[in-house]
Amino acid sequence: MSECPCGSGLVFDACCGPIIAGTPAATAEALMRSRYSAYVRRAYVHLGDSLSAAQRKDFDPDDAKRWAESSEWLGLTIHRTEQGGPADTVGLVEFTARFKTEGKEHEHVEVAVFGREDGRWAYTGSANGPGKTVRRETPKLGRNDPCACGSGRKYKKCCGTAA
Repeated sequence: MSECPCGSGLVFDACCGPIIAGTPAATAEALMRSRYSAYVRRAYVHLGDSLSAAQRKDFDPDDAKRWAESSEWLGLTIHRTEQGGPADTVGLVEFTARFKTEGKEHEHVEVAVFGREDGRWAYTGSANGPGKTVRRETPKLGRNDPCACGSGRKYKKCCGTAA
């Protein structure tokens, strides 16, 4: 049995495997971990299925596949969670996903927002972080590049939208 890519220390079949296969995640953090593992394991259906209905409208599985397959996934760190437990309806998960693309290492830091839809956790978007200064260390993304947040959507339809 192989260790789960999400970094929980559990084996895949006891951690993210069942969630990727369709078992509802018990917590927002569990869904976040399964989404990371889905990129590593190339489980693109789960990436789309774990989005809220509003997020799913802009999801492009081909973009998600292109980004996942052009990246080497180096690890996931969960920094904090707020709410997102079995009895909650909303939750936040602050995380860093490390990956390598074209020989360069990158970190994607996000405060992900989750909510329940039809009783299941779903990724609903991202919240502003706690006011950290962000320094661009990578080339600017083009409008039609896959968004670095991992949503699978084009940058122009995700984090690149004007406020």
